[in-house]
Order: sequence, then structure tokens, then C-alpha cells
Amino acid sequence: MKNEKIELNLLLPSVSDADDSCIRRLAELLQSKVGIDAVHSLKPSDESPGQICVHYAPDLISTGEVREMARRAGAELDQRYGHWHRRVEPMHARRASAIESRLARIDGVIESAVSPDGAVRVEFDRQTTEASTIAGALDDWSSSDLKDRDEHEGHRHDDEGHEDDHDHAGHDHAHGGIFGPKSELIFAVLCGVFLSVGWLIETFTEWNEWIPLGCFLAAYVFGGYYTVTEAIEKIRARKFEIDFLMIVAAAGAASLGAWAEGALLLFLFSIGHALEGYAMGRAKRAIEALSDLAPKTARVRREGYESEISVEELIVGDIVIIKPDERVPADGFVIAGESSINQAPITGESVPVDKRPVEEVASAASDPESLPPEHRAFAGTINQSGSLEIQVTKLASENTLARVVTMVSEAETRVSPTQKFTKKFERYFVPSVIAGVVLLMFAPLVIDETFSESFYRAMAVLVAASPCALAIATPSGVLSGVARAARGGVLVKGGGPLESLGSLDAIAFDKTGTLTEGEPKVTDVRTTDGVDEAELLRTAIAVEVLSKHPLAKAVVRDGKDRLGGEESGSERAIPDAMDLQSIIGRGIQASVEGEVVHIGKDDLFAEVDGPPLPDGIRVIVESLEESGRTTMIVRRGDRYLGVIGLMDTPREASKRTISRLRELGIERMIMISGDNQKVAYAVAKEVGLDEARGDLMPDDKVNEIKKLQSEGGVAMVGDGVNDAPAMASASVGIAMGAAGSDVALETADVALMADNLDHLPLAIGLSRATRRIIRQNLWMSLGMVAFLVPATIFGLNIGPAVALHEGSTLVVVFNALRLLAYKSPR
Repeated sequence: MKNEKIELNLLLPSVSDADDSCIRRLAELLQSKVGIDAVHSLKPSDESPGQICVHYAPDLISTGEVREMARRAGAELDQRYGHWHRRVEPMHARRASAIESRLARIDGVIESAVSPDGAVRVEFDRQTTEASTIAGALDDWSSSDLKDRDEHEGHRHDDEGHEDDHDHAGHDHAHGGIFGPKSELIFAVLCGVFLSVGWLIETFTEWNEWIPLGCFLAAYVFGGYYTVTEAIEKIRARKFEIDFLMIVAAAGAASLGAWAEGALLLFLFSIGHALEGYAMGRAKRAIEALSDLAPKTARVRREGYESEISVEELIVGDIVIIKPDERVPADGFVIAGESSINQAPITGESVPVDKRPVEEVASAASDPESLPPEHRAFAGTINQSGSLEIQVTKLASENTLARVVTMVSEAETRVSPTQKFTKKFERYFVPSVIAGVVLLMFAPLVIDETFSESFYRAMAVLVAASPCALAIATPSGVLSGVARAARGGVLVKGGGPLESLGSLDAIAFDKTGTLTEGEPKVTDVRTTDGVDEAELLRTAIAVEVLSKHPLAKAVVRDGKDRLGGEESGSERAIPDAMDLQSIIGRGIQASVEGEVVHIGKDDLFAEVDGPPLPDGIRVIVESLEESGRTTMIVRRGDRYLGVIGLMDTPREASKRTISRLRELGIERMIMISGDNQKVAYAVAKEVGLDEARGDLMPDDKVNEIKKLQSEGGVAMVGDGVNDAPAMASASVGIAMGAAGSDVALETADVALMADNLDHLPLAIGLSRATRRIIRQNLWMSLGMVAFLVPATIFGLNIGPAVALHEGSTLVVVFNALRLLAYKSPR
């Protein structure tokens, strides 16, 4: 008998990522059952939640048994495995790595990820440990000033999180230290100052030797403080990394009397890592900016009485009242009132969407996800002209905005390929060097030399093997690249984005405010026979000047420009209109010089009295809409005057930028937008893009980015809040500057500060040069270590070893400085 398949809603509904490990376990568990051949996950969409597709043999197992088996398996996983998230204060990468390692060592922890931005994610087995154990361990290792965020265990939201109120003593490092957030940088600078003073006194004066020694000791203290604290944590986690090797190398140099060389090693190492912390508060600020979108309180009607309560107190079924120019406090559907809502913060649509009540409240409440857009409202969006009453369909912790917050936060825990490579290299390199040095100290057992000679050789090898140039290889390239980018109007938030930008295979663009200007403009004025353009525009302006709708403002502004020349005369020629009536979702009506004027969509004229829509007008409308225009038909009395077409027009730089990116080798470029598909495709075609995806919500954009990432590196260029999750999920998130929202700018890895797309080719070209320089530096530094280690083993003294070692560091730095002279591609 032929196999059948059935699609079932996921029984782990709060898991939004189809690649989540618990979903994979669910698939594996089901697939192990007799009669089930294959199980795979399906991407969630607005129409349906996440689903699994089960392929089974109907002669061995029935559909009912498949459903019951899936339900039991989902319940079993939900009870056994937990996911725990928390946000702590931002930290530098070494501390994040140490905490991640220690979390992974807790019995029952399956996977842990800690981002320098402060995002912590842990997956654990409930049969072995619990969330409170993980929270307690994290409290001991990280900042005590923990900020609880949407924290859930086992895919279920709960209240297990707690506000920490224990003493902050002992957490200075997490809070920045004695000098605040810049403590590590200040310590590194002080190390350099004491090193310089000590070296100058030792070299050019005959002062008592204790004075320069005191300076070198101070340099050791300041240069080694944070390195030692992190090394101790990693040793407790049974990890030996480069920072530990640096400490041992510096101690070895000191034991041989080479205090200056040891202090220099510590200074170069600490200054490179001290510069990491500045961009690490990005995710925290992004979450705060996202949270500010939603109002803190809501006006609710319960049992006939209106009151103002916290949005967290809203429950499903509550009726909230939204006045004009207020933000919507919760996801829901309209049950009373008509207005338009600016949904750009959530969906990216360039034009406010008209809203009207549902016909059957009970039916809408039973399946709110299937309602058309004109009935639905999202938390954080802005009501325009009329009052609305909305029935709440989701709790504050589960609405669209909350999902955006969650996606941005969780994306911060990802680990870049470069980080993985570095960790893997350190894991093998450091223990190997230490083992080699220990063996060399036992050389007198096999060759004829004193222990002091063997000890000297071992310390020389340790100094030669200390990854000084390796430590500065990437930071020097990053600093030069970031400085050059800033000079060219591009803000790059760190080395990871700068390097990743150079290995892109695809770029995804948002439409509104990125490739386009972000505001509608009149692009077409089509008149009927016997009507001139001036008459059509004067009539339209007379009516639209009474409206506050963004499309109306565009008609008034651009219409007056089209009338041209005689400004004063044109103004006088525009008649007065009165009795404006808004027909929500269709258009408007007013009286002009005693005649009724209707302006709106074609649907409007099927509902109002008067002659039907002529075929000629219908052809014009269809033609304009196929080109991505929003159309407004104008009828005065019984005469159809014509059609006005509006569009969010492309930026002048868009087509030029796309062309330059193709010259740089970026072949695949795609538009993903919350606007409708026709508009998206029309804009894409005009600017030179081959692909366009429209009608996308924030999580849909994330899914599109993930599809592109499966084929290679991808950048996301956007400007709105709805772009933030997609930016965080992409290899590199790029935000437009002045037009970009606060959240997008905080979340993005790269910001075009002048709001100028012409700077994007500069960013990509520079990043490729930076990536090339960093690779050269890494090979140079590792090559020097590969040369010096055998050289010192076979007799090279510590003096020449230090000179060559530090010389390679200077070469690495000067090589990186070449990036400052980088010229933008033309």
C-alpha cells in the first residue's frame, strides 16, 4: 500500500525555530516508531503555526495513532527538556567564553551559549537539573545586576525568573571595575605608561634599579589583572587558552629578569582585548528600544467601566480603547470604530492600513489569525485619525512585538565561524606549548647541560610561543578598517561584521526607506477624455487638504508642485471643499462648489450612488496597479475626472548601488518587504533586482534570511523595527542611518550613517580588504611563532627572540594600517 503523509501542528508551540534541537528530537522520536517512515518540520507562516509532516504506512498504523503518538512524544519532550534564557550585563568575549564553558559543565546542561552582548541561552535535561540551579550558577559567575527578560523553561513561559538582590561586591569586573565601563582599557593604558616610564628610566638614566623595576611591576599588575582573573575562571572550567599562556610567558620573562619584555607582552595583549567592550551593549540597548515601542498602559473597558491598567495585566478577550495618535497596546482585532493604522514599525508597510470592525466578534475570536489585515491590529503600531476598540487576542508576552524582541535577543547567542576557529586553535595550541616547555625543563636528563640552561631555553621558547602578534593581528586590522569606514560614512560595530561582510554570497534589502524614499509620492496623473490635468488636480487637492492621511498629504504636496509656476494664482484656483466624510477602507467624500466629489479605490464606486466605473478608468487602474502604484480614482458629480497613481519611489542611489555591487561580485540580491507583492516586485524591477518577496511579517523575513544562509553568507539591509530580527539572524545586519529606527540601528552590525546607499559598496569593498589583511596578519604571526619556537629550542637567545617576536607585531600593525589608505571602488 502506498505511504501517506499528515501535517500536524507542533506540540511545542513556543518553539519558533524549525531547526530547534527539541523539534529534531521530536522528529527522531516519532521516526523510531513502527510504521513511520520519515518526519520533517515545516516552516511556520501567518496562516499556520509551525508544523511537522509525518510520512507513515497506513497498513501498519492509522492516522489516529499517528496523532496520538505525536501528542505523547511532544508531551514527553516538553516535560523532559527545558530552554532557559536570561539577559545579563554586557561583557567582553573572554568572560563570555568562560561563563559558557562553566555552564556547559553543569550536570544536565545539553547546550549553552553566552554572547558578549549579555544574552544567555541554556538547554537542559529536567531529569538531571533545573532552571534554578542554572540561574544560581550564573548569578555566581556573572554580573549580579541581572535583568530578567522573557524567561521560559521547557518552552513554557513561567515566573521562575527572579530579581537578584544580593551584594554586588566581587562583581566589579562585570560592572566595569573601579573606573567604570572603561576600567579594562584604562588598566591597559596604565600598563603601557608604566612600561614606557620604566624602560626610559632603565635605558637612559643611572637611577637605582628598584625604580624601573617598580614601574615594571606596576605594569604587570595593570596589564595582567583582567587576564589573570579570566585565566583563573577558565582553569576552573578546565580550559587552557591564550590568556593563560600569556601569563605564564610574562612570568617566565620576569624569572629571567626580562621585565620589560614581559610587561610589553601583557600590554599588547590587554590593549587588544580592552577595545572589545564598547560595542557589547548593542543587544541590551536594542531590547530596551524595542520595549519602548509598546505603551506601558492600556485603556480597557471591563464590565462597562473604563480604566487604565498595565499592559501586562491585559488578558485575552479584554476590550482596549485606542484614541487618535496613540500606540496600540496589544495584538487584537477591531470590534468598533474606523481608522487607519501606521504599521511600519512592525510590518514595514509604507502606507497606513485602513481598519474596520469585524462582522462577527465570536467568529473572529475563535480564529483571529485568519482575519484579513483590515481587521487586525498589532502592539506597537500607531493609530491615526479615528478612535478604535480592539479585542485582545494575545498576552503582552506573546504578541508580535514580544516575538520580535525574543528573536533579536536569541540571535545574539550565535557564535561566528571565526570564534569557533579561534577557540579550537587555542584548545590545542596552549596545552601543546605548555607541555613542550615542561619537557624542555627536563632536558638535563638527556643532554649535558645545567638545569639553569634548560630553564632559560624553556622560558625563551615560552616567550617565543606567546601569541603576541597573533593577539594583535585581528584587532589592528579591525581598528584600521573601522576607522577608514567611519571616514567614509559607514559605522561598523566590530571585527566580526567587518570580516563577514567580505565573504557575502547574497544581500537582502528591505524596500521602504532602504531602496525607496520611505514616503508616497504622486507618480502618475491619468485623465479621462475632455478633462485636463489641472482640473483633476485642483479638485483632488481641494478635498485631500482636509484629510490627514499620508496619501492625502502626498496628493496635496505633489499636486501643487505639478500645477507649477503661478503659485499664487494656482492657490486661488483651488476651490474650497467642505463636509469631508471618510469611508474607511475605500476613500473619502466631500462637497466642492456644490458638487459631491468622491476619491478612492475602485471598490468605493460600487458602493456609492452615481454612474458605475467606466471600462476606460478600470483599464487605467489595472495598468497602474500592475506597476505597483496605489491608485485614487476621482469623480466629481457624475463625471469621472481620472486616476492619480502614487508610489514610494526608489532612491536615486538604489539602481547605481545595485550595479556597483554586481561589479564587486555580489550576484544574488533580493528584496524582502512587508509591502504587497506587486509593489515589491515593481520597485525591485526598477532598481535592477531580479527577486522580490512581499507580504512578509518579521518572522517571515527571518525565515527568508535562513533560507539564504543555507546557501552562504548573507547581509540584511533595512531600516525598520520589523527588520531587526532579520538583521540579527543574518551574517551581517546593515541599517540605514538617519532613516533607520533606533532598534534597527542598535541591532545592526553596520550602519550607513549618512543614510546613503552609495556607501554600501565602500563597506563591502573595505571589508574584503580587511578580511585579506587579517588573514595575512594571522599567517605572519603564526609563521613567526613556527620559526621562533624551533629556533629557541636550538639555541636562539631570548633577546633576539623577543626582538623578532615584537618585530613581527610591528609588521602586523603596519600592514593593518594600510587599510587607512583604502580607496572606495568606483
